[in-house]
Amino acid sequence: MQQLFSDRLLHGADYNPEQWLHDPEILARDIEYMKAAGCNVMSVGIFSWAKLEPEEGVFNFAWLDNIIDSLYENGISVFLATPSGARPMWLARKYPEVLRVAANRQRNLFGARHNHCYTSPVYREKIGIINAKLAERYAKHPAVKLWHISNEYGGECHCDYCQEAFRGWLKNKYGTIEELNLQWWTTFWSHTYSDFSEVESPAPHGENAIHGMNLDWKRFVSDQTLDFMRHEIAAVKPFNAELPVTANFMYYFNGLNYFKFKHDVDIVSWDSYPVWHKRDDVSIGLDTAMMHDLMRSIKKQPFLLMESTPSSTNWQSVSKLKKPGMHVLSSMQAIAHGSNSVQYFQWRKSRGSSEKLHGAVVSHNDRSDTRVFKEVAQLGDLLAQLPQLAATNTRAQVAIVYDWENKWAVEDSQGPRNKDMGYIEEVQAHYRAFAKQGISVDFVDMECELDGYKIVVAPLLYMLRAGFEGKLRKFVETGGTLVTTYWTGVINENDLMFMGDTPHALTDVLGLVSEEIDGLYDHERNYGVVQQAMTTGALSGSYSCSMLCDLVHLQGAEALMTYRDDFYAGRPVLTRHAFAGGEAYHIGSHFEDKFYEDFYNELAAKLELEKALPVQLPEPVYAVARENESTKYVFIHNFSNAAAPIPALGEAYSLVARTRPELAENKWTLAPYEMLIVAAARA
Repeated sequence: MQQLFSDRLLHGADYNPEQWLHDPEILARDIEYMKAAGCNVMSVGIFSWAKLEPEEGVFNFAWLDNIIDSLYENGISVFLATPSGARPMWLARKYPEVLRVAANRQRNLFGARHNHCYTSPVYREKIGIINAKLAERYAKHPAVKLWHISNEYGGECHCDYCQEAFRGWLKNKYGTIEELNLQWWTTFWSHTYSDFSEVESPAPHGENAIHGMNLDWKRFVSDQTLDFMRHEIAAVKPFNAELPVTANFMYYFNGLNYFKFKHDVDIVSWDSYPVWHKRDDVSIGLDTAMMHDLMRSIKKQPFLLMESTPSSTNWQSVSKLKKPGMHVLSSMQAIAHGSNSVQYFQWRKSRGSSEKLHGAVVSHNDRSDTRVFKEVAQLGDLLAQLPQLAATNTRAQVAIVYDWENKWAVEDSQGPRNKDMGYIEEVQAHYRAFAKQGISVDFVDMECELDGYKIVVAPLLYMLRAGFEGKLRKFVETGGTLVTTYWTGVINENDLMFMGDTPHALTDVLGLVSEEIDGLYDHERNYGVVQQAMTTGALSGSYSCSMLCDLVHLQGAEALMTYRDDFYAGRPVLTRHAFAGGEAYHIGSHFEDKFYEDFYNELAAKLELEKALPVQLPEPVYAVARENESTKYVFIHNFSNAAAPIPALGEAYSLVARTRPELAENKWTLAPYEMLIVAAARA
């Protein structure tokens, strides 16, 4: 699979020609525009079911034959989608069971996307038929390079089929109803079940306060979606087992545990729509960088940017245009963090319906001399000059734990804060500190292995599952550096509180015991005051903290920082403990960004972590690297609207490209919203 996408960078879009079959001249112009924009791939068929099967059992592929053949004849490859993202009217009218039932047990009307039940036997039968028909016809077409399975899987159904499937899932997990009652702690409020048949999914007018149930329902929904995707893949694979598959993921999507999908997709893809210019673009850029790295980490290989917008969206609160330079910069940022493609939703703006005002390469004016089209063409030209990047990957010495199931549990914990527990925000705070230094980061969940990393950071590790405490112990014993935070090791995988000291099974590794945790009101702040210097002296003075304050007793660890205020003034808030061959640090509160920057600068110096560049970059600029065995390619981003001079890099680095080529003579100054790409030989 990796070989397939390692010879060039891909550039393209979601193409919906079925909207324009009434106007062959538009279809002909599209081909010419695609070539002018340097596009070499199009995703086709995503919402085409009603055109492909206008009546049950009546198939029409002639129009798609023409589109795929025309693209191929003009040097444009195809990602062919299965059409399960939106079903035709005839299917919902004849088989209403395919429509989802909401948590209130009301069946939806026909409409929208993904308004269908993943468990429904009829829906599975019908999507299996259309997928097989597509595969039989196109799986060996030379234009077709990838199966685009459905579109942005998501949502849940509470119909009778799903209730029965959920009960079966629970019986497979727990074995007996007695074990389920024990793990869900149903004696609370006298909600004990006597049989699996009595269990219902969480409902606003029914049971929704058993946290073990809520957690298992989310797991079931994720697993059932994965099972449906496997059903789709099984329908297409027999016709060409070598044709790879993907399913496009979404930004921090809460409904699915994407790590569970890694063995079933051949390549990860995702849809990126940052809210550029809503606040400072540096912070938005780092947030987007984290999501790119999370997607790359799922399979630890390059991914595809399946959707983005070359201009604006129409569904965010404000349809803000990208400022000049931002489209090329943000697209190349995806390449920098491991994407082998830049693709758009959509190629041509729709004339009607809900996304008629969503950004596209070709607007309603049907012109190729627009600002947006010119920037897309500029990017296409740049990507064509850099085929060598497709065979590179990211090398990380740092892993940060991002675990969907832990996030679900944190957000349903009902204490110590009942608003803004901030799991994502806590993870982002640690990530930003590494990114600003140019230190690459992998993300792992609790089912991943930790071999090969120098540092593992486990923010808000409220839940422990899959034997992860044992993996952390082994990691430190064998010389690793572990960083944990407040609210660690509190519950087991079924949302039962651990009995005994916390952090559970890690008190000796961390050298401390957590006794209490204080929730701070939004207006409250405490401070951590440095008591001991670390390696470089970067961590010094005091730093404000908020949200939660962990109150710990030392049992072997040393206090590097203590609280300044409140009844726990003088108690440890940052600790260090030598354990076996490694070290463990514990951060007891959520700090201002400056703390994380200084703290991780200390650890980076101590552990001699590899950075993208050996120089200190100015504040609005950050760098990230992709590499192969011989060469490291460093991408230097300026996400500010001001020019940013950087230190000269010396003869070891050669300038490969920049997103503003007219500024080439000003070698070490980045214009607003510009990126430089430099290369150096691997040491």
